Amino acid sequence: MHHLLTLTFLLVLTIGVEAGTTVYQKPSDFIRSACGGQVPTTKYLTLSSSNQSRIQRLMGHEYRPARVRYWTYKGKMVVILDEIGKTRPITTGFVVSGGKIESVKMLIYRETIGAEVRRTSFTNQFKGAVLGSNGKLSRRVNNIAGATLSTRAMMEMGRVALYLDQIRPK
Repeated sequence: MHHLLTLTFLLVLTIGVEAGTTVYQKPSDFIRSACGGQVPTTKYLTLSSSNQSRIQRLMGHEYRPARVRYWTYKGKMVVILDEIGKTRPITTGFVVSGGKIESVKMLIYRETIGAEVRRTSFTNQFKGAVLGSNGKLSRRVNNIAGATLSTRAMMEMGRVALYLDQIRPK
């Protein structure tokens, strides 16, 4: 009986930790769908201190990774970024082509509220956006009530995805 109680407690604990996590699409499936059904060779962009300073200005806070993984397919850049919404990371895939956002897909959401930013009606607002010289997106992205921090995180990642496309080797 004691073992069953311990097992039940561990199961409840595990479920509680993962309860807020929803995988909408596996990152590898997103890459495959953006790259004609295959996963191309992973490329790495090493960020210089000036790159990291620029990203810090785009995000409004420090950006830790010194290297960013990305994939290319027919001139497009595919990148998967993480940003904190309120307290947990939001994993989002971006396809950038010709300096413009072609598509955005929320892949993994870990917050308890605000997941409305995954909806196509929200992510479609990013299509065609470019990074202005002022560091802002060229397209207005409307906030979703109750998802302000998730909206902010998505906009930050959009700016970074466009910047990474600018600085990657062509």
